Amino acid sequence: MDSERLKRFLWPAIALGALAIGLALGLLLRTAAPPPAPDPQAIAAAALLSVREQGRIATHSARFVAIVSARRSRFGLDAERTLIVPGEARYEVDLARLSRERLAWDAATSTLTVTLPPLEVAGPMMDWAQAREQGDGGILVALTDAGREMDAANRQAAQSELVRQARDEATLRLARDAALRTVARAFAMPLRAAGIDASVAARFVDASGEEQAAILDRRHAIEDAVGGRN
Repeated sequence: MDSERLKRFLWPAIALGALAIGLALGLLLRTAAPPPAPDPQAIAAAALLSVREQGRIATHSARFVAIVSARRSRFGLDAERTLIVPGEARYEVDLARLSRERLAWDAATSTLTVTLPPLEVAGPMMDWAQAREQGDGGILVALTDAGREMDAANRQAAQSELVRQARDEATLRLARDAALRTVARAFAMPLRAAGIDASVAARFVDASGEEQAAILDRRHAIEDAVGGRN
């Protein structure tokens, strides 16, 4: 009888012990298992939200000077005035226009490509406080409206000249490069902070889809630079 009673209590105890060991092993294995690899596309999407919140940003500014002259001749008399006026232009990108469709992840090369909205030129704003005028019309200006005509012509010509300088391709290239570096860095930092060995390619394209400018924030940039000096 004692043997049977012992068996009756022993088997449940063994079963409970095995269950406890199984639960403990399962918990141990779960704890020891490596965490899942970070998802680069999910991190890029989170970075996109942060970048979009910055809205319109000015990544570059430049100052120019317009020198223009106007002439008038009447009644055998001549008049000339020269206007010298500086102006400043800002180069902006509306990051709020970035969307997920502008992000492309290439798993084969571990490269995230970001296509930026178009670069916008704000201004140039003419700095009339620093403007200077030279020349004198003498009698012609005193007797006619030639002075007002020359002033109006110079103002319009100065504005056109500043716009021309602000949209010069060399200046636009500098502005695009500055914007590309800023945006590429904004996406590269969270990816690398998560341990993802990724590169970020940022680019501008025109209305036809042709690439205007691009920059590559390469992975291992520091190591490559050091290795290149050896």
